[in-house]
Amino acid sequence: MSGHYRKEKNCLNCGHHVEEHYCSHCGQPNLELKEPFWHFIGHSIGHYFHFDSKFFQTLVPLLSKPGQLTLDYLAGKRARYIHPVSLYIFVSVVYFIIVPHTLKEEKDDSKPKTEQGEKAAKAIRANRDKLDKAIPGTGRKIDIVLDSAVKFNKLSLPAKRLYLDKVRKQQAAKPNDSLAVVIQEFEELYADANDTSYAAYAARQKILPKEERDNWLTHKTIKLALENGEKKPATQTAEENKINIKEEFKKYEPKQYFLLMPLLALFIMINFRKNRIYYIDHLVFTIHGMTAYFIISIVTKPINRYIFGLDSWMSSILDTLVFVGVVWYLYSGLKLFYQRSRGVTIRKTITVMFMYALAVSITKWMVTYFILHVMH
Repeated sequence: MSGHYRKEKNCLNCGHHVEEHYCSHCGQPNLELKEPFWHFIGHSIGHYFHFDSKFFQTLVPLLSKPGQLTLDYLAGKRARYIHPVSLYIFVSVVYFIIVPHTLKEEKDDSKPKTEQGEKAAKAIRANRDKLDKAIPGTGRKIDIVLDSAVKFNKLSLPAKRLYLDKVRKQQAAKPNDSLAVVIQEFEELYADANDTSYAAYAARQKILPKEERDNWLTHKTIKLALENGEKKPATQTAEENKINIKEEFKKYEPKQYFLLMPLLALFIMINFRKNRIYYIDHLVFTIHGMTAYFIISIVTKPINRYIFGLDSWMSSILDTLVFVGVVWYLYSGLKLFYQRSRGVTIRKTITVMFMYALAVSITKWMVTYFILHVMH
């Protein structure tokens, strides 16, 4: 403990006599109250983060000798290490400040947002060359109509109805393949705009061909919006819906990790029940393991995002190495802590990982269900 000690031997906290530098009754150091500004800041930070050698004394065995830190803690060798829960809280706070930001998908703001009218124009343009080759001159007519596809979506619902009727009459009087494509896209836009209730939306979906119906996630999102009296959200692709749910799910990851940690300890206890030790011992082992994983992620996730790139091959290699490291860490920790044979430890490591992966999948489904049915 750095600082200037008082010459007086009375403890300022409890009043007991202080033999040397610490009170034998309450443990408070007998330091001078007044100290320089930078000493005060340095002392406060060092005390809060346990950087006065405790942090590094804990970090080295935690990362390099899986299971050893837990053995030392349960054996009573605790003064040199940070308490497991204190270490976990500190590391998890840093983890959930840094890591979620490194997992966000990058958005390309240089591209304009795709509106429904633009989607219709894109669909029409996709048929332009084919129609122009079949009927020379059709392509030019389609180019003229493209602007109308975008403008159509901006009309009010009654105006859409009148405009669509007008185009249908033109098609009936003088059939044209390009105009037929336009009418088909306009009809879809009008149907989307006319979905003012879930009953209307469901009825329209029911008569569509199976391959043209909205996916389950889009269907559920629109249903919730319409039943809550909200405007129908713009139709999204399945990939866009997955990204939205993924972004929403990140908010619940801290709670998921926290709630699953005691469950992981239970899985370990079930698999190593022949060791006949208390549940709390399994829990301490689990807390140390989860803390080590958080520390590794705090280092590797920013590297993936800001140095390699999320979709790069180097990022994939690093993710693979982390996964292999997690498996090795769990196996080594279980073998050292529970003192079982190599074969038994390998088998039980696989079982524990399977049980935990199953629990993660179930809770992820539950959180997704909660997001769709309760939060919206």
